[in-house]
Amino acid sequence: MIRSTLIVLALSLPTLAVAAIPITDGSSHQGMYAGGNQGLNGAATEGGASAPLSAQGQLFIQLQQMQEEISTLRGMLEEQQHELKQVRQENLERYQTLDSRLHEGVGAQAPGPSTATEDIAGAPATRQSAGDPEKEKLLYEASFDLIKARDFETAKKAFDAFLNKYPDSQYAGNAQYWLGEVYLVDGDLQSAGKAFALVANNYPKHNKVPDSLYKLADVERRLGHADKARTIMQQVVAQYPNTSAAQLAQQDLRKL
Repeated sequence: MIRSTLIVLALSLPTLAVAAIPITDGSSHQGMYAGGNQGLNGAATEGGASAPLSAQGQLFIQLQQMQEEISTLRGMLEEQQHELKQVRQENLERYQTLDSRLHEGVGAQAPGPSTATEDIAGAPATRQSAGDPEKEKLLYEASFDLIKARDFETAKKAFDAFLNKYPDSQYAGNAQYWLGEVYLVDGDLQSAGKAFALVANNYPKHNKVPDSLYKLADVERRLGHADKARTIMQQVVAQYPNTSAAQLAQQDLRKL
């Protein structure tokens, strides 16, 4: 009885062993156990047709796509960082230029901007061709002090109001120039250019005309108008040869 049982078990071992062998993707075993071609996922296909990707295959492709997207985003980020660095550098240059001009002593000390600011930034100013020289001085100095305090938004309103109220004041040329500087520091190139141009147009004999023209040329350069910038700088050199603006224009002309 025991001997018969052992014989039966022995005869059944090859079948069990064969059943336990897994079907793989190896070329030497294709067709041996699966009876046909296999796809990438190990599933048998008929006529060699491609089978759907396995979960691992799909994950691999997704990872590749993610890597490509990350690489693209990294490139965009680097470009934006470079542009931001340039903008910060330009703003720093504007502040440094403004600081240097402030330290030149343009504009006298005012008693304080509070009272004058209320007068300037309050109700709409009434245009006056001639006014009280002392009041004009007070309002101009108060506007100028707002620049020193870095309150540029209020300074713009103050200078605008001053120019509307006292367009013929002895301080009007300076006010128009500093209005352009405030717009320039604020990054509003279009408004800055208009303000600088008005200095030369409205106050052609003012001592701020050379600086205003140079600043106007710099604005045109920043806007990408190289030809306009070159023309204005040549005008500064020709008409105001002994000024610091002419010296700066000559230096910039070599770079254009």
